[in-house]
Amino acid sequence: MDKWITFDCYGTLVDWRAGMRASLEIVSPGNGERLLALHRKVEGEIEINEAYRPYREVLAESVRRMAAELGLALAGGNEEILSATMPFWPLYADTNAALLRLKELGYRLAILSNVDRDLISRTLRHFDVLFDLVVTAQDVRSYKPADAHARFFLERSGVQPGNWVYAAVNNQYDLVAGNRLGAQCIWINRDAERAADTGFLAAELSGMRELPDTLVRLASARR
Repeated sequence: MDKWITFDCYGTLVDWRAGMRASLEIVSPGNGERLLALHRKVEGEIEINEAYRPYREVLAESVRRMAAELGLALAGGNEEILSATMPFWPLYADTNAALLRLKELGYRLAILSNVDRDLISRTLRHFDVLFDLVVTAQDVRSYKPADAHARFFLERSGVQPGNWVYAAVNNQYDLVAGNRLGAQCIWINRDAERAADTGFLAAELSGMRELPDTLVRLASARR
């Protein structure tokens, strides 16, 4: 039977903090870190509480609202900075080696991401592996933490119970929903965050480097 592992892309595989910080510095020098600190909250409010719109528009509106909250002026068009630079954001140093090892172990790889398809298509060029399936918000017209991405993945992959691992940097946005749908969940907790709901996790790791060996151990323990 096929073994699948799903990932969030930006944050788990791609260093979204470095990419976003550098991008925001371009349009508001000296304020990149301050703007970045607001991003997760502001974008989350748009994705969770408002009607679906393309992610490119979500990013632009997030930049407008972050700047307004800090009282910063933006030149016209600068709200588009994140969608313009996203394809150039760097992978984490441990990403490609871990993905190659997972392929060697027989895993099929999928991405479930809150982006538009054209944006992620350019990010995919940075990987040394081909993903077997990519599910975007554009495909399901919904944003995580809603479970439409995961349900779409289950339908397309046909994965059997017990053969799906979900590894992601955001516990609430990805893993809580994945757990409800039967995934074995691994938190790639790159920022050493805390979460209230972690009892369901199969493992908590600091990065991707440890993931392949962790999966080997977990598989052995289940035999």
